[in-house]
Amino acid sequence: MMNQTEIGKFIAKCRKEKKLTQTQLAEKLNITDRAVSKWETGKSMPDSSIMLGLCEILGITVNELLSGEKIDMESYEKKADENLITLKKKDENNMTKNVIISILFSATLLIGIMVCLICNIALSGNLTWSLIPVSSIVFAWVVSFPGIVLGKRGIIVSLISLSIFIVPYLFLLGSLIKVKEVFSIGAVVAVTSIVFLWIIAAVFIRIGKERKLVALGTTFLLTIPFMIIINVILSKMIDEPVLDVWDMLSIFLLLIFAFVCFICDYAQKRD
Repeated sequence: MMNQTEIGKFIAKCRKEKKLTQTQLAEKLNITDRAVSKWETGKSMPDSSIMLGLCEILGITVNELLSGEKIDMESYEKKADENLITLKKKDENNMTKNVIISILFSATLLIGIMVCLICNIALSGNLTWSLIPVSSIVFAWVVSFPGIVLGKRGIIVSLISLSIFIVPYLFLLGSLIKVKEVFSIGAVVAVTSIVFLWIIAAVFIRIGKERKLVALGTTFLLTIPFMIIINVILSKMIDEPVLDVWDMLSIFLLLIFAFVCFICDYAQKRD
């Protein structure tokens, strides 16, 4: 059974044997020394993406890292099996929980669809307005289901689903409510928004694992040009001003939020 506290003590012991400070180890792994401190105090575990690099620097195996001790050759295979079983059980438990949540989520949306259809038929005798909420519910399910069932690994799948289905959904919605602007304007804004979301995803993949505050601050800053681009698009299509008082206030608040995130990250690095 893996023990985070013991693993943390083992990391600290190996680091000291290599005559490395927390800051030096963090620099070699391109992370913050605060992350190393959290490992060594048992508050968190090294991310799987940097485990091999950490083990190489400390001169240990992944199996020894997960065991929290040096392993002799006689017990190596036994420890490896125990660690693999523990990791597998942890993944299975997480997957089981996600599957249960996704089933409950799907059942709730299905009930919503049935209620809309039944009420529409009972009141109108055929399907009219119910197709609008039903199509929206189905779209929401297609986009959100991968993220729910797969957890963090499903976020990118959900983003791919959103990228694929948002334009067809807007076309269908515009046809159902018979307002062509829903598709003509909505599609342009949606495509721009999808590009923005992919950029944000790239930011968090690149630096968000160990420096979430920097990634969040960067997101706030990137939101400003995105908002201006959207406003320019809308001003061309529906003759709205590019920036008004509320937009200026939003930009000011985004700058403050970004500044706070960067300051907090700097303070964490200094701790």
